[in-house]
Amino acid sequence: MENKDLNRLKVVLAEKKRTNKWLAEQLGKDPATISKWCTNSAQPNLETLIEIAKCLGVTVNDLIRQE
Repeated sequence: MENKDLNRLKVVLAEKKRTNKWLAEQLGKDPATISKWCTNSAQPNLETLIEIAKCLGVTVNDLIRQE
């Protein structure tokens, strides 16, 4: 089975000119956790995904990889 990127967090952070550290501070999370989400080695839960979207001023759909 092919390993696909499930979220676009890294792309959206770049588009919004925000850093992993900034997002970690907004969410009260460890920057290493944000890094794992950005590289798709781990995924945030739905509640956290909603928080991320609010912080970045985007929709949850904007954060999810769509084929």
